[in-house]
Amino acid sequence: MTVICLHGPESTGKSTLIEQLATHYATVFVPEYGRTFAEQHGTDFTMADLVEIAQTHDAMTQAALSTGADPVLLDTDPLMTAVWADMLFGTRDPWFDAWHNTADLYLLLDIDLPWIDDGTRLFGSTAERQRFFDLSRAELERRHLPYTIVAGRGPARLAAACTAIRAAGFGLG
Repeated sequence: MTVICLHGPESTGKSTLIEQLATHYATVFVPEYGRTFAEQHGTDFTMADLVEIAQTHDAMTQAALSTGADPVLLDTDPLMTAVWADMLFGTRDPWFDAWHNTADLYLLLDIDLPWIDDGTRLFGSTAERQRFFDLSRAELERRHLPYTIVAGRGPARLAAACTAIRAAGFGLG
């Protein structure tokens, strides 16, 4: 079973791309729980909130894996929530570094799309977006996880993601 996770800062098209990939590969995806949490509780996050978000997302992922779908696609995972902790607090709860249910491949989405304030996003300046991207990449590199940067707009972004998945050798169309 292959697990592919979208990774990267807010407003980089993860939620749009995950739906396109799920359609393309005729499979299931795990939506971003952090957005649901923010819409229900606001964006004045505590560290405990971030741990709850990550743990809930991990539980949702385990449920998706139990369906036998292949691949399973993730619209972020606890690694992205760890980066949120770094952005918001400059530190993270030890739970994040103890978590190891990582994906087989990460698609790191570039910040080449315009930032859109949707009421749940916090880091819209060019400098903040670059810092968020750099921290996102650093998290993958720190853990020595396979990733590819995906850029482009519209159909080009989907094509780049599919090319990256094929290039990683997962045998998916």
